[in-house]
This record gives sequence, C-alpha cells and structure tokens, in this order.
Amino acid sequence: MESPGTHDAVEQQDRPAEVPAVEYIKAARTHLWSGRHKEAYGILLQAGAIYPNHPIILSYLGWLQGVVDKKYKSGLATCRKAFVHFKTSDPQSAGRVYPILYLNLGKTFLANGRKKEAVESFRKGLLHDRSNAELKKEMKLLGTRKQPPIALLSRSNLLNRIIGNLLHAKSESSRAIR
Repeated sequence: MESPGTHDAVEQQDRPAEVPAVEYIKAARTHLWSGRHKEAYGILLQAGAIYPNHPIILSYLGWLQGVVDKKYKSGLATCRKAFVHFKTSDPQSAGRVYPILYLNLGKTFLANGRKKEAVESFRKGLLHDRSNAELKKEMKLLGTRKQPPIALLSRSNLLNRIIGNLLHAKSESSRAIR
C-alpha cells in the first residue's frame, strides 16, 4: 500500500513542467512579427487556458479574437478584462504593461472599424510611454485629421461637411492634373 501523498508526487512527475507565461508571450510575438496571426492565436489560446487572468495574455488574445475569429465583441471584452486583472502601484511596471494593453485594445477597435476609439486607446497608451514605437506606428498609420473648415462648429456640422467635401474634391482634382 502506498503512503499518503506518494500518488500525488508520482502524478506531478508525469506532468510536463508548466511553461512560464512570458515564454508563451514571446512565442506569440515572434509569430505576430512574421504576420502569422493564426499561429500566435493558437499559442495564446493554450496560454489562456493555463493563465486565465494574465493581463498581457488576455490583451493579445482579445485582439486576435477580433482579427482571426472576427469575434469583435468578445475580443473587446477580453481586452477590457486584461485591464481589470492588471493591478499595480509600481509606475515602472505600469509603464511597461499599460502601453501593451492599450495597443491591443486599440488594434481590436480598428479591426472592428472603430477608428475614433482606437485613436483614443493609442493616445492613452502613449501617456504611459511616449516613446513606444508600436503605438507611434499605429498613430502614424491612422494619420492626423485636419482642423474642420469652420473651427467654431463641430466636425459633423452640415456646413463643415459640405465645405470639407468641396475642399477635398478640389485638392484631389489638382493632384490629378499634376
């Protein structure tokens, strides 16, 4: 007859050692840099099963739910869940993690066609790390909006829309002539 606890020790030896969360993240990012979103998503699904409350894993997982599976609501909810699970009073770790969380939330908004929310998310990320290359790249890709023709009126005001469309058409036709 086995002594108590012996069976548990044998079971633990048969199980493979748990891979640290950071290793899953590194592997997923390697795939992402190579444009292999599905492979990264597969890795993060595995990681999410082991680390269901890890904020960075949740953040990437949420973004890829939107990009790969086209599950935008679920992806946004997962990205938001990452913020709930990230609690710190250490400004240094906040400066490393929040930009990633806001970047992935913004990318999820973009995948869902919600540019305004994406820009807002990228800006919040840059508040935590002004030199973050990925956030800067996303903002540059989105471009900057010009001031509305009549600054006192909202961008959506009928006059601003009409004048803006006329100015845009004029600039397009002058480019075509060159």
